[in-house]
Amino acid sequence: MVVKTGLGQDSHRFEAEGSSKPLILGGVTIGGCPGLAGNSDADVVLHALTNAVSGVTGVNVLGSTSDDMCKKGVVDSAEYLRVALQSLDALCITHVSVSIEAKRPHLSTHIPAMKQSLARLLSLTERDVGITATSGEGLTAFGRGEGIQAFVVVTAMGESRV
Repeated sequence: MVVKTGLGQDSHRFEAEGSSKPLILGGVTIGGCPGLAGNSDADVVLHALTNAVSGVTGVNVLGSTSDDMCKKGVVDSAEYLRVALQSLDALCITHVSVSIEAKRPHLSTHIPAMKQSLARLLSLTERDVGITATSGEGLTAFGRGEGIQAFVVVTAMGESRV
């Protein structure tokens, strides 16, 4: 049995006030706040998750692969995650932990929906997905409300490879 852990991070600034781009976090649309700037939907949770999976597999998806997908009109970050998951081979994700730093919006009421979304995308139960959120006490740009940052840790297990 082999156990691997991947760490992913991502951050984006908010679009200008009044932007029609929706804010999407963990595959969930959240109202009352502008969307995040980026070529895709700029879902920092799914980007950090994709990077964490890349940390397990060693196959980077965000960057040239996701840029090529964007050029073809694929802007849903769940699609980048699906590409990353294809590189797991015999490994299976068993747990995900997400930490989000954002002054705005207040995320506690959205955490159950994000857990459900991530569990569905990863074929996990909701109790295998942990999500916490903090304002960061205003110590960073994210804590001052200029954008959102996410860190994700993924645990994957599988049969030993010879």
